[in-house]
Amino acid sequence: MAAADVKVNAEVRDLTRIERIGAHSHIRGLGLDDALEARAVSQGMVGQAKARKAAGIILQMIKEGKIAGRAMLLAGQPGTGKTAIAMGMAKALGEETPFAMMTGSEIFSLEMSKTEALTQAFRKAIGVRIKEETEIIEGEVVEIEIDRPESGGVAKTGRLTLKTTEMETIYDLGQKMIESLTKEKVTSGDVITIDKASGRITKLGRSFARSRDYDAMGASTKFVQCPEGELQKRKEVVHVVTLHEIDVINSRTQGFLALFSGDTGEIRSEVREQIDAKVAEWREEGKAEIVPGVLFIDEVHMLDIECFSFLNRALENDMAPILVTATNRGITRIRGTQYRSPHGVPIDLLDRLLIISTEPYSEKEIRLILDIRCEEEDVEMSEDAKELLTKIGFETSLRYSIQLITAAAIVCQRRKGTEVDIEDISKVYSMFVDVKRSTQFLIEYQEQYMFNEVPVEAEEMETST
Repeated sequence: MAAADVKVNAEVRDLTRIERIGAHSHIRGLGLDDALEARAVSQGMVGQAKARKAAGIILQMIKEGKIAGRAMLLAGQPGTGKTAIAMGMAKALGEETPFAMMTGSEIFSLEMSKTEALTQAFRKAIGVRIKEETEIIEGEVVEIEIDRPESGGVAKTGRLTLKTTEMETIYDLGQKMIESLTKEKVTSGDVITIDKASGRITKLGRSFARSRDYDAMGASTKFVQCPEGELQKRKEVVHVVTLHEIDVINSRTQGFLALFSGDTGEIRSEVREQIDAKVAEWREEGKAEIVPGVLFIDEVHMLDIECFSFLNRALENDMAPILVTATNRGITRIRGTQYRSPHGVPIDLLDRLLIISTEPYSEKEIRLILDIRCEEEDVEMSEDAKELLTKIGFETSLRYSIQLITAAAIVCQRRKGTEVDIEDISKVYSMFVDVKRSTQFLIEYQEQYMFNEVPVEAEEMETST
């Protein structure tokens, strides 16, 4: 009984982890129409019409493969949807296009050099589409005959009759194929495929000719059409892997299992050179093609001058991905130097970037975003409460007002309410202060805090620097 409880609890914990709601879990795409015009509210995106349209044009260029090795910068105030636009681009690209995401400060916490961390991030964003042709036998099972010895031993021989709409053939079976058919529980009426190279059997479903036996099989049974044409077919299988995955598999003794160990460590340049040469060979033979993905670096101003120098060189590579960066800094010091530059990025790298500016949200747009977040977090809120929360968001910040939603919902539950009301918003507003009120409080009571300076001294220090 105790073992069963542990299993159930583990399942509940796992489910909770999967269903967690993130800051951008409501984003489904960029919310653009066929003419790349931004809709007012679509796919979780609100406002930022110019920035979304610009991102849509970049997206179109990515899909057409015309922008490999280019870079763009999302620049704007905190809380203006820069990361949301990047997430929207990732969703719109689909699952096949690689999308790697990191923050500028990450590279300083990894147990490897900064250039190695950036190289791995770049190669995570470059996909290789490998095409492979295999010969298969596909048909509907008419009959399976297995010769079992009288002594009761293992069956060593048998016959399998397969048919399509045009032909029917009998195949002799060996012991290995008999075991595979038994393991897959193949019976007459099943539609199966057999890989000629590996002998692997895949059950596609039951033939529609057996649909009258539905009641005996249950609702989970899948019915498919009887295959057409020849029994033997050539099928093209496509796999998409990233260059980083190929690097890890070839640089570790445990092969592809290294992908699950987590600690990839540094990868030797000789291994990467050999892989690049092999991929180039596959491309010439038509076996593979490069899928330029997207590398998104948030808070790019946290990188230092060495990293910026590496990015300049890496973008010139033939197999470079599309680099999307984001920052909320103005004219500030480039990390690792004493020089100031727009967005904290060196001028030579800024020249390479297509810069997209994001603008502060209007009061109406904040209201629409709060509506979406209430729905995403499954919080019932009255219209008056939403109006108050919108006003708070406009006067303070959007992030602050979004954070009050869940806190207000918990206060509402405590008073046994069915929907969040003005009194709940007011209560959490008084409990959790925003940056402006916190700063005002510090100025009023600064003498009671340690290591604080009076405003006059602070102003003198600021002018001297």
